[in-house]
Amino acid sequence: MSEDPALPGLAEAAPVVKANHKGHRERLRTRFMEAPAALPDYELLELLLGLAIPQKDVKPLSKALIARFGSFADVITADLDDLRGVDGIGEVAAAGLKVVREAAIRLARAPVLNSSVISSWDALLDYCRTAMTTLPSEQFRLLFLDRKNVLIADELQQTGTIDHTPLYPREVVKRALALHASAVIMVHNHPSGDPQPSRADIDVTKAVKTALAAVGVSVHDHVIVGRKGHVSFKAMGIL
Repeated sequence: MSEDPALPGLAEAAPVVKANHKGHRERLRTRFMEAPAALPDYELLELLLGLAIPQKDVKPLSKALIARFGSFADVITADLDDLRGVDGIGEVAAAGLKVVREAAIRLARAPVLNSSVISSWDALLDYCRTAMTTLPSEQFRLLFLDRKNVLIADELQQTGTIDHTPLYPREVVKRALALHASAVIMVHNHPSGDPQPSRADIDVTKAVKTALAAVGVSVHDHVIVGRKGHVSFKAMGIL
């Protein structure tokens, strides 16, 4: 039987495709090193996924993730189960995305640590936006301060639904006393994007303020963050 002439051609094509893929990734890496901010979201995500999935062309996967979640920030803050539901995302890739998110949060938090948060208010807002703005569900964080307004604890108190997070004044008081805190800043996000406070937001803020005042702890502010900005209850005259 004579050899099929098409077979050698197919065998030779594989390394060419591999070489082209490798060359593309190297060119993308060079562009990133020269001008990181110039890369669109899907290419930045492509570089990141390439570290977790080195043997595969991840450009289609990065575009699929952006199409599903909306942006680079939305991808790295997406729920783990939602990420795993995307074909091509395994545990290694999902972990890599979450490492990036945690790194961003820690970088944003660094300027706030060991200094008065009142004098570092812009840095505090940057941290809150980084940690919470693109989350798919509401979260309530409590920032506990000492007598010099230095941050002594940053704790996630509750995680709720897309439009509601329960917060219990008694638990806030209990934690403030355990930490010997002198003041508290309340922070939560609105996944809808609109940071304007609801009636429930205002009511729970007043309830927490009253409960803490009874044990000598003040509420410096309640900040709501969303894609459309942030609001400060103190600036609005609610506190």
